[in-house]
Amino acid sequence: MECPACGNQLQVVSMGDIRVDVCGGHCGGIWFDQYELRKFDEPHESVGELLLEVERNESIVVDHEKRRSCPRCVDIVMMRHFFSVKHQVEVDECPGCAGVWLDSGELGTIRKQFDNDEERNTAAAAYFTECEMELAGLEQKSGAQPDRIRRLSNMFRFLSPSSFLSSGRKG
Repeated sequence: MECPACGNQLQVVSMGDIRVDVCGGHCGGIWFDQYELRKFDEPHESVGELLLEVERNESIVVDHEKRRSCPRCVDIVMMRHFFSVKHQVEVDECPGCAGVWLDSGELGTIRKQFDNDEERNTAAAAYFTECEMELAGLEQKSGAQPDRIRRLSNMFRFLSPSSFLSSGRKG
């Protein structure tokens, strides 16, 4: 597979029973097939520590603004969204195969955000509560209909990356 960030060939690396594709020696990015990132995104998942050491060639410059094509599906442009409600890491995710591309260093940042799913879910719930309070304030100011605000709030919860990434999580 070709790296979506720098165009070099990805290398397959076995991490226990999972095989991930890395751009070792080049841009240092990592490709996770559907659900694989969930096995590496928390600090207690020791197998993920090996991926923190993917070699990166500092002379390779990556355009972080450029839209990227999925290395698995090739002709599908990946969607970019925040990994969690902390908005510290933007990931590229394929709408076709649900694979996720992380640029160099992003896995380390993700692993530092939350110790476990419970912390992640608590942070997401607090964020949604805050958003709902803001929506309620807008409702009062604008005279918007409560049903409309509630539907918007539910849609926001449904589309959240945190709820998506933690749903159906496999341990």
